[in-house]
Amino acid sequence: MSTNEQLATIYDQVRTRSAGEPEFHQAAAEVFESLHLVVERRPEYAEAGLIERLCEPERQIIFRVPWVDDAGTVHVNRGFRVQYNSALGPYKGGLRFHPTVNLGIVKFLGFEQIFKNALTGLPIGGGKGGSDFDPKGRSDAEVMRFCQSFMTELHRHIGEYIDVPAGDIGVGAREIGYLFGQYKRLTNSYESGVLTGKGIAWGGSQVRREATGYGVAYFVAEMLDSLGTSLDGKTVVVSGSGNVALYAIEKVHQLGGTVTACSDSSGYVVDPGGLDLAVLKAVKEDRRGRIDEYATEVATASFVAGGSIWDVPCDVAVPSATQNELDADAAAVLARNGVRVVAEGANMPTTPAAIQTFRDAGVAFAPGKAANAGGVATSALEMQQNASRDSWSFEYTDRRLAAIMRGIHRRTVTTAEEYGMPGDYVHGANIAGFIEVADAMSAMGVI
Repeated sequence: MSTNEQLATIYDQVRTRSAGEPEFHQAAAEVFESLHLVVERRPEYAEAGLIERLCEPERQIIFRVPWVDDAGTVHVNRGFRVQYNSALGPYKGGLRFHPTVNLGIVKFLGFEQIFKNALTGLPIGGGKGGSDFDPKGRSDAEVMRFCQSFMTELHRHIGEYIDVPAGDIGVGAREIGYLFGQYKRLTNSYESGVLTGKGIAWGGSQVRREATGYGVAYFVAEMLDSLGTSLDGKTVVVSGSGNVALYAIEKVHQLGGTVTACSDSSGYVVDPGGLDLAVLKAVKEDRRGRIDEYATEVATASFVAGGSIWDVPCDVAVPSATQNELDADAAAVLARNGVRVVAEGANMPTTPAAIQTFRDAGVAFAPGKAANAGGVATSALEMQQNASRDSWSFEYTDRRLAAIMRGIHRRTVTTAEEYGMPGDYVHGANIAGFIEVADAMSAMGVI
């Protein structure tokens, strides 16, 4: 049987065993596309069943989360934690609270997390979790009661050396605080290393809020440097206007670029001279408002309801909203308008057809497992500080983050070249992450 046939058989088995999980299938397919380059050189990976083991989570936890709203009505949500792979260290990955969360979404995120965490070079495994609870429109008291109920079950399965969750969509400092408080109450232990994304005053790390956005900006700067240029004077479009997008915009501006557009689910704003970050933060962070409010406050800006933000010409595109937001048609428009670099700030926001469109057009494309690894990298730095009972300055932590992102870029580029795919960040990231985890699994035997 040829390598391609062997991998096709394994992938078919993965799809069959995980029926009805299209996002997970898509994430697995992207990795399998790269694996033939590895297995041809090192057939022992396939012979030892490492690929099948890597695709199957070590543990999948699904639980009921009952809670009572302010009117006294009982609600029941579903909680998830997929502990995917611990070959490199304790499971590490965020919790997402959003009505779209289901097992397939959590599995896709957890699978991506394995490779993302491996690329950081830090001792962390891959996992993910969350709930179909929607915190939007809920009072602080309702969110607190939900988080306490959620942690009442989850605390049995996590720990500083077992599984260390963090935040994700719908889980910010408020939610982490409620979750940590309940964990401390249930365990009678101030185990600060059990969650990351905590408040600075009680074990959190500087730069954690900014890390994913800052990290993707640092990665873009490295991509441009490899093309013989820099962010200075470049126009950038960032989709989304949440935490990742806001801090990607901030760091791009600090590095000399100009972000001209961002979006939310209602549409997008364009400000040709560059977005005013102070106004944008006031709208999205302080007031939790809609993006059209920015256009009403800034005379140079215009709001487009609906439509595609990718119609806005730019040198650099950073999709940072949600999965599969950038399709082949949008990729073709970006390419025609002269985009040079695309880096994923969100998890899997680019469809496979769009990735191929960028390849065909010669556009440098970086997948999220490499480009947006800054968040989990800084979470691991928070774990280091908790373990040593230390606290680092913003400047020092930011320098550590920048160095980690440079290292991920270098490792991705070097691996792509080593396997005959120069400039292909997708293959480079997939192969480098896979080898790191597979070698650790092989060393530990069949477990």
